[in-house]
Amino acid sequence: MKIKAAIFDMDGTLIDSLKIWDVLWSKMGEKYLNDPSFTPGAEDDKKVRTLTLKDAMELIHRHYHLGESGNELLMLANQVLSDFYNHDVMLKDGVREFLEHFKNNGVKMCLATATAPDLLNSAMQHCDISKYFLKTFSCSILGKGKEEPDIYLLAADFLGEDITETWVFEDSLVAIETATKIGMPTVGIYDCFNFGQDKIKEIATIYIGPGETLLKIIENA
Repeated sequence: MKIKAAIFDMDGTLIDSLKIWDVLWSKMGEKYLNDPSFTPGAEDDKKVRTLTLKDAMELIHRHYHLGESGNELLMLANQVLSDFYNHDVMLKDGVREFLEHFKNNGVKMCLATATAPDLLNSAMQHCDISKYFLKTFSCSILGKGKEEPDIYLLAADFLGEDITETWVFEDSLVAIETATKIGMPTVGIYDCFNFGQDKIKEIATIYIGPGETLLKIIENA
């Protein structure tokens, strides 16, 4: 196994942030229903995680009649997310040690993320990890999500190593599938808030399962 370059996702891969959806639903339930245990139906809960935040809040407004408009929910969501990324978000276990190991061993690293740039910057500052990455590639700026290979191809071209030695680190099944299709080795990372774990385990080059951390890669090298 040779890793000369690495492309990292952010949410659910490096930072423990996907629980923010549960925080958001609780805040909405408390504000509009006097019920902090509110959650959308399973299909809606899954769907909003693949939409822009604006579209997600429009869907929640339509389906559950919360607030006066989707825009009102969007304002609340932006505040909840901003507070979380600025003050509460944490790195996943083993991440800092892993990034430090890669940096010390000359592995080139960048980020490829769907996280909004302002939230990404807040998280990177709060967790103090900016120093590890040469560049950040954003789906929102590119205008394409990770169901398309563009962001990985751009990042790989920037890093300048052979695509077969440029690894993609992701917690999303869609992202893992996309990277695999273009011939990139992948590290699939378990997150309890994400779906498709069995499939991720099946197709990822390396799988970091429940109770494991990225340090497994170093230990098994």
